[in-house]
Amino acid sequence: MSIVPIFFSVDEGYAPYLDCAVRSLVENASKDKEYKIHVLHQDLTDDSIEKIKTGVKPPFSIEFTKLSEEFYGITERDENKLRCDYFTMTIYFRLFIADMFPQYDKGVYIDSDIIVPGDISELYNTDLEGKIIAACQDHSISSVPDFVYYIENYVGVPFNEYINSGVLVMDLKQMREKHFSEQFLGHLNSYHFDTVAPDQDYINWMCNGNIKYLDESWDTMPPQGGDVKLIEKPNLIHYNLFQKPWFYDNIPYEEYFWKYAEQSPFKDEILKSKASRTEAQRKEEDAVIGTMISKAAVMDQNEFTFRKVYESGVKVRV
Repeated sequence: MSIVPIFFSVDEGYAPYLDCAVRSLVENASKDKEYKIHVLHQDLTDDSIEKIKTGVKPPFSIEFTKLSEEFYGITERDENKLRCDYFTMTIYFRLFIADMFPQYDKGVYIDSDIIVPGDISELYNTDLEGKIIAACQDHSISSVPDFVYYIENYVGVPFNEYINSGVLVMDLKQMREKHFSEQFLGHLNSYHFDTVAPDQDYINWMCNGNIKYLDESWDTMPPQGGDVKLIEKPNLIHYNLFQKPWFYDNIPYEEYFWKYAEQSPFKDEILKSKASRTEAQRKEEDAVIGTMISKAAVMDQNEFTFRKVYESGVKVRV
């Protein structure tokens, strides 16, 4: 029986939410497949690892791989920060999965702030039709004109073709053949692009035109604002940006998360963290979003932009 490989990248702060994600995967996946979860991490404690393992049972197995803080020479520069406010190496791990796991020709990568009510084997079985990745269009920011402007004029791809990198089906064999990670590092170290979404912008820039678009039920995100119709039967829920039920009440799709948080050995920790959330933190998060929007509106004026480099004739697309 062939193995369905599923990859996460996480740091210690996200261990409780990874545990909930894993429990949802195990409960809802088809039992006629064999699954191997690979957790790439920077600093998970032994205690967190043992807790997460309690949610894993056949036909699933799990393996934890610790990666160096100096992973591939990516450093804590301002332009490498996520959401403009913090740096975590884990967002880059997905870009090197093909090289790190040569035994697999195909794999699924998922962020750890997710719940999977659907059968993950269906996502894995996606026919990539020769494309290097499959992903969902990023609908979470469609109501923000400055982000639309940023995507089209800084990243340089049509807005309706811009994908969210939190859920990826990857042709790992093709990524190795095209030396994807080597090309990424070359661009990163040559241009040091300032970005709003570091790994996601690079993936869109490099893979545009070579992407299979998934049904949005496989990357269902709580809307960031506006009147957005909710998906009746989501296959995968991605609590993107600050729309997280472990932060706040009345988050769309929160009932899916709490079903698995109730089963988690991290339950008390999750509840304590939520109870300690302050209004000051909420205002700080609103300020971060404001910074992202104001930054996105003017970044096309930078000397180097993804779009300018692509239009200069540099080989970018894989």
